[in-house]
Amino acid sequence: MDTSLDLDSFGLVCLAGVLGGAIGLEREIADKPAGLRTHIFVASGAALLVLLAEGAMDFFQQQNADRQIAADPIRVIQAIVVGISFLGAGTIVHHRGNQVEGLTTAASIFLTAGIGIAVAFDRIWLAVEVTGFALVVLVVVSFVQHRLLGKNPDAASVAGAEGDSE
Repeated sequence: MDTSLDLDSFGLVCLAGVLGGAIGLEREIADKPAGLRTHIFVASGAALLVLLAEGAMDFFQQQNADRQIAADPIRVIQAIVVGISFLGAGTIVHHRGNQVEGLTTAASIFLTAGIGIAVAFDRIWLAVEVTGFALVVLVVVSFVQHRLLGKNPDAASVAGAEGDSE
């Protein structure tokens, strides 16, 4: 067992968690259903699963050196997307009168998983830039909606809005 590889992987999982936590902190401050801890776990979990899948391939290749093992890393990403979609769906609430709440939080959870995947694939700068972009969207667009357009960022109409005004 390579301890330095585990420490490197742990560092990536922690970095993913920090980036996810930045988005989660904004959701927490906005008093949304999925906040800091959820976003940390989503990003860290996504990174961990990608790293473990990579390690699993190496492990099984060593165990069965005489066999050719084919890997499909897309399957791991698909599994993460399915799981995160289920989690995100749980944050969406439909109220009477065509009001929907939680769509932006669900989308932020989805994006946070992508950030974790990017970190695991060693696309650190991409993950950092997407995190920054997400924070700009969450903070600036909310400000524009609330202050300049007079819209309540806490409610979205199913019929008339994109649902991102949470």
